[in-house]
Order: sequence, then C-alpha cells, then structure tokens
Amino acid sequence: MSDIAVIGLGAMGTALAEALLDKGHAVTVWNRSAAKSEVVVAKGAIVARNVEEAVRSSPLVVVCPLVYDTVHEVLGPAGNALSGRTMVNLTNGTPEQARAMSTWAARCGADYIDGGIMAVPPMIGGQHALILYSGSRQAFDAHAGRLDALGTSKYLGEDAGLAPLYDISLLAGMYGLFAGVLQALALTGKAGIPAGEFMPLLTSWLKAMQGALPIWAQQVDSGDHTSNVVSNLGMQADAYVNLVDASRAADVSIELVLPMQNLMRRGVAAGMANADLSSLVGLLSKQDT
Repeated sequence: MSDIAVIGLGAMGTALAEALLDKGHAVTVWNRSAAKSEVVVAKGAIVARNVEEAVRSSPLVVVCPLVYDTVHEVLGPAGNALSGRTMVNLTNGTPEQARAMSTWAARCGADYIDGGIMAVPPMIGGQHALILYSGSRQAFDAHAGRLDALGTSKYLGEDAGLAPLYDISLLAGMYGLFAGVLQALALTGKAGIPAGEFMPLLTSWLKAMQGALPIWAQQVDSGDHTSNVVSNLGMQADAYVNLVDASRAADVSIELVLPMQNLMRRGVAAGMANADLSSLVGLLSKQDT
C-alpha cells in the first residue's frame, strides 16, 4: 500500500507527485501515457499497471487530468475500486461539475473532496501554493497532513462546488487585472514607451488602488453603495470615455475596455450615478439579456 495514489501526470500532476515524494510519502502513479511517469519513477514513485491497481494501492487517490471528462473516462471503469477510499479531484472545472462528480463518487462508495489549485506547477510544495478544498469534512481532516505536502491548504465547506467557485472567482479577478495591464502596455507601447520603464509606475498604482477593495466588500455585504464614496459611478463613467477614445485614437483595440464602459452606462441609467463602483455587482448578478 502507498500513502497516496496520483492519477494524471501532466505538468501539474507530475509536480504534485514530486512534492509528495519530496515530503517522504510513498506514491503510486498512473498515467495513460506511460512515458510521462519516468520523471517521478526516478524519484521513487511506483507505477501501477492500470488505473484500478493505482486506485487500490492507497486510501487516498489524487486525480489531476486536464478536464472533468477525462476524469470520467479514466476512473469510470475503476469506479468499484474507489469504495472505502477518498478521492481528491484537483481538476479545474465548474461548481456544477464538482457536485456531479461528488454524487458519482458517493455512488462508488468513496468520500469526495474537490480542489482548486491556485498555483503553477513550479510553486507546488511551497508555502505560496494555495490549494482550496471542499467536500467531505471528515475525509479532509483525515488526510490534511498529507495534502499539506502540496502547499497551503484551505478548507471551504461541505459543498463540493465551493472550491471551483472560489477558484473561478479568483481567476476572474486575476484576468480582469491582466486585461487592464495589457491595455495599458498597448497604449504606452504605441507611444514608444518601453514596458520596463512604465511597469514600475503601473504596479505602484495598482497596489495603491487595492485599498478600495475592503470598502467594496463592506458595501456589497451591506447593500449600501453610497457610503464612503470617493469617486462616484457617474463621474467615473464620464471619465472612462477618455480611455476608450484614447485607445481608438492610438489604433489600440477597445475589445478589453468596452464591456466595462457598457456596464458603467447601464449603472448610471439604472439611477446609480451617485453610488460607488461596487454597485455594479448587482447588475452583474442579473444577466442582461
């Protein structure tokens, strides 16, 4: 018996197996392409002959293919082997997919934990690798010591869909930030300003603006978006026009910035001109048809 079985040895799965081995755990691995196991075998992993053997090798089975469909394809034939074990699915997906997978695992007699990895492969095993977990609390508590070998663990609740919900929401914030940075670099680049020269100013500005975020959280939770307003929506909507016009004048695409302008205008039209930008959350919560 191994301490942990790892199924799926792409870049992330390999990093997970390596981190576990580095912490002294006995690890059994399996991947559809056997050649991908060579790196972890050289570090002491045991290769299972098939997926069922991998599942039966350990009470804790960590699964990390690219998509949920692959999880079903790989584990479907070995579902009976999951009985009495804990399945930890670290595949990126949606809350609905996680809840469906949890139901399937329960039918197989397994405890289920879903996970969201907030890190890139080189970070795995370090303290800055955050891994979100949701699902069976009892199973998480039983295996938390082993899972901590992968990074900083954060348990969110019994609903298996919570980890992917947090994962996707954190990524939404990240990609929104990245979109703004891309627009800024395109604008300054068109003016011949080197990115390396502009970036220190941009990062300093973004850090300063983060101070508004806790206030937004208070406004969203209370429903009061008119307290502590420094720059109201109406004023920002008027000024935002300049960002769009300047981009057009520089022959820079507005595809990243136009959706925000449309949302601001919708907020002003809904009578929220004197509210903070946080008021736009309410508009996003109701899909515009």
